[in-house]
This record gives sequence, C-alpha cells and structure tokens, in this order.
Amino acid sequence: MIADTPKAPYYAVIFTSLRTEGDQEYAEAAERMLALAREQPGFLGVESARGEDGLGITVSYWASEAAILAWKHHPEHSEIRERGRSTWYSACHTRVCRVERDYAFKQ
Repeated sequence: MIADTPKAPYYAVIFTSLRTEGDQEYAEAAERMLALAREQPGFLGVESARGEDGLGITVSYWASEAAILAWKHHPEHSEIRERGRSTWYSACHTRVCRVERDYAFKQ
C-alpha cells in the first residue's frame, strides 16, 4: 500500500535490511511495531517491501524530527531494534531524510 502523506515538508526514515534465515518470531514483532508506530504522535504512514533474497526496505513517514526521535527512544521499539541486530538481520542501515516535495499519480 502506498502511504497517503501530507503536503511536504515532512520526514522519511528509510530502513534497509538484510534478513537472516528463519522467522524466529519476526513477523509477530513486525506487526507489533507497525501497530505501535501508528499510535505515535507525528506518525504519517509507512511503505514496506521485502524481496526473496531477504533484502527489505521500509520507509516510515513522520511530521517532525522530534517525532522520529521519540519513536527511536520508545522503550519497546528500542528492545525490538536490539533483537533485530542480534537475531533477525545480518545487516541494516537507517537513513533520515526531509521530504521537500513529492509527486503522485493515481488512476
């Protein structure tokens, strides 16, 4: 699903990861993090895809840098992030960007 974001400017957090083998409760944790993120002030939406090779990209959209930092420091998110590093990902990279403009097309 394509996120319905507001008029720019807003922020995007791009999380690129490479999964390890096996689920190891990953799907449940991912669902929980999505539900929790949706409850956070400043959360605007999310888009996510993962290829058969394990490479995944999740882009979450936020109203402000303060909202992003609050999410980063949320205790449950911090705990899951550490589990990701120790169990679910062989590599990951997070990028924080300010969206200055965007373009859309719908049929």
